[in-house]
Amino acid sequence: MNNFKKEMLEWLTALVIGIVLVMFVRMFIMTNYEVVGHSMMPTLHDQDKVVVNKLSKINHMDIVIFHGDEREDYVKRVIGLPGDMIRYENDELFINDEKVDEPYLQSFSAYDNPEENFTEDFNLDELTGRKRVPPGKLFVLGDNRISSMDSRYFHFVDTTEVVGEVQARYWPLSQATTQFYSE
Repeated sequence: MNNFKKEMLEWLTALVIGIVLVMFVRMFIMTNYEVVGHSMMPTLHDQDKVVVNKLSKINHMDIVIFHGDEREDYVKRVIGLPGDMIRYENDELFINDEKVDEPYLQSFSAYDNPEENFTEDFNLDELTGRKRVPPGKLFVLGDNRISSMDSRYFHFVDTTEVVGEVQARYWPLSQATTQFYSE
């Protein structure tokens, strides 16, 4: 009986340590999310499952998860960092007056429609009354520019609301990837 109790205690200890480790990792290092909606198509689709790194340094073109209003989380692409000037002209993105390619949009069929702009023309001043992205804020856009609620509507995202950077899509398995520049 003594050996049985000792072995059960060891298993219970290992189980508790495992649970604590998993909780620690999910709370502070990495977690998973399910994409809801079509605003990031064609890069991410509704019900895709992704891994989010909570420790990543956020850069231009990273895909991030952040807390929005009413306890809803959003997934969008970072276009502007603090201090950036952003504008769109004729479906071309300019950050700090430099043209920036967006290869992740090229697989979206609507992007090639010459009859209308995929992303309407704008600049930060017109949208937000600010010439630059303020300190502690991000400017984000969905890859499905035609039907995405993003910084064009709710303006800037506070960096404290960012959960982390999307590092990988693991579901559906046939589309598992760590590359988010094109489909």
